[in-house]
Amino acid sequence: MDFPRSIRKLPALGGALLLTLGCGGARPPATGAPGTGSSDAEGHARRHPAVRVVPDEPIAPPAAPAPEIEELAPGEPLPEEEAAPGEAADPSALLAQSLEAFESAEAFWQRGAFEDAFAALDRAYELMAAVPANGDPLAAQEKENLRHLISRRVVEIHASRQTAVGDPNGSIRVVLNDDVRREIASFQGPERDFFLESYRRSGLYRPMILDQLRAAGLPEQLSWLPLVESGFKSRALSHARALGLWQFIPSTGLRYGLERSAWVDERMDPEKATAGAIGYLTDLHDLFGDWMTALAGYNCGEHAVLREINKQRVSYFDRFWDLYDRLPRETRRYVPRFLAVLEILENPAGYGFDLPEPLPALDYETLELAREADLAALDRALGQGAGALAQLNPELRNGATPPEAYPLKVPRGAGGTLLAALDALPAWEPPVPTPAVHRVRRGETLSAIASRYRTSIGSIMEMNRLRSANRIWPGQQLQVPGGGPGAGSGSAGGTAASAAAAASSPPAEVRHRVRSGDSLWVLASRYGTTVDRIRRDNGLSGSLLRPGQALVIRPGAASGATYVVRRGDTLAAIARREGVGLSRLLAANDLRTQSTIYPGQRLTIPR
Repeated sequence: MDFPRSIRKLPALGGALLLTLGCGGARPPATGAPGTGSSDAEGHARRHPAVRVVPDEPIAPPAAPAPEIEELAPGEPLPEEEAAPGEAADPSALLAQSLEAFESAEAFWQRGAFEDAFAALDRAYELMAAVPANGDPLAAQEKENLRHLISRRVVEIHASRQTAVGDPNGSIRVVLNDDVRREIASFQGPERDFFLESYRRSGLYRPMILDQLRAAGLPEQLSWLPLVESGFKSRALSHARALGLWQFIPSTGLRYGLERSAWVDERMDPEKATAGAIGYLTDLHDLFGDWMTALAGYNCGEHAVLREINKQRVSYFDRFWDLYDRLPRETRRYVPRFLAVLEILENPAGYGFDLPEPLPALDYETLELAREADLAALDRALGQGAGALAQLNPELRNGATPPEAYPLKVPRGAGGTLLAALDALPAWEPPVPTPAVHRVRRGETLSAIASRYRTSIGSIMEMNRLRSANRIWPGQQLQVPGGGPGAGSGSAGGTAASAAAAASSPPAEVRHRVRSGDSLWVLASRYGTTVDRIRRDNGLSGSLLRPGQALVIRPGAASGATYVVRRGDTLAAIARREGVGLSRLLAANDLRTQSTIYPGQRLTIPR
């Protein structure tokens, strides 16, 4: 079964993505669609029975360890998301039409007309997405509300047709096959330090996670999932912008109650993120009926899993491992990695591990603060070490409390001391970042510049009063928020003057050390060259890069024409129009057939 375009328009991210939305609360249509699945879990899980086979020969670890996850420093702002500019339109009319289409989808669903309901939701999403960002807060809020409603309804309709029956509080059975043994070998070898450090950090949060899992009636084994997701780092940030212990992307976080603002991102709040993850995992188990498939959906998104299920000749598969080989490569590592963690922790000595003592659980009380306050200054007022309050409040994006009332976590017993010292603290104001000056080079796009400086296309356009994202030219000087290339990522940024000087005369050859988030396409756009040229200059046979890898790049070595994507374009249509093979077009731009393109994006047409 194919999926409606409204699903494909939802934020789609690879890797450790949480691609999609909540499935809870699904209602079957009045005509009697397939069953709605199991209700919320009862009781808590027993300790899992492990199925264990001792291998005759050691299994070699994977060729490369799992991708590194960047961790934001306390107070380091989250990089802004890029967004292509939309066309001007009347927001009120578009929002009214979108709501009308959404309501018609409800009527179709109740009659059992699923395809008509999906078509109406497609139309509602298109109208909502066309609402311009014009600074009107009411229109922006209404747009966001519609986005949530439409996305949730898409998943609800799918869930009402495909929900499987399972036992959510049953323990997770460990299957010890070659894939799991391979991940065990990785933890025993190149990832040994990561495993031990993550296990030690688990003590900070795992007691709280266990309490929530028991209250929800889910298996306690799930308390180890953050070891695979984030290494139990509350501020872990992946290359796919997944954030926190449980690695939520923004859209999924919002649908499970994790709010974001200029001051707070609740994906980094361990307690709230755990509640969101339990809700998401429960919905996934309700949808698929078994924990292995639910975990696969947690990693690559339930729609990716559903697509593979629907390709089968029968309506459903009997065993998860029958589906396993058709899942994305990262998911084929993700599930065995989790099972490997469970297996090692069941018998650590048998696998050569002397586990360290976990760190003590965080102990705190909550104090409501109604003013902006720098966490470092509060640490000093309390006589705490640097970063003590940042560790208790990792969700505070700027290392400071917001101007409105906020429940600040402080070490237990320190609330009175802080209140007494608060009036003596000087008023704190957010620092005003100094913009960098960037000189545009041949072949550069706003998208590449925004990616380089860890900001957004819209922010650059607003700062430079640009009317179009496509009208920049070599030699043009742009003010860029963020302070320097890689600002916010821990890399050296430099001053505005040095950034401009470096950009004014690109060297014949540069050496670039790969950072988390880099890809061949991003690097080709940044340096004004092509993916094929970077591959040839570095002897690369594929697109896989690893953090720390050194690349030789020749800026300005781009060859071939540039095509600006228009509304309605597809990769196949562009390849036909430009007279090139689709595979060559994809390779030149480091894309895949399922990659998303957007109006205004520049593509290299190989010649």
